[in-house]
Amino acid sequence: MRTLLYAPREKGQGLVEYALILVLVAVVVIVILALLGPAIGNVFSNIVSNI
Repeated sequence: MRTLLYAPREKGQGLVEYALILVLVAVVVIVILALLGPAIGNVFSNIVSNI
């Protein structure tokens, strides 16, 4: 009976943890793209100009 009382809280806690991990991954990806975006754009510009 006691595990039934804690089960919804654990499910909610797991969902929050997954959401926090997803947000952290999204922030890391955004920061990497913001830092490397101009460099990647320059690479594609050089490729297009050489063609």
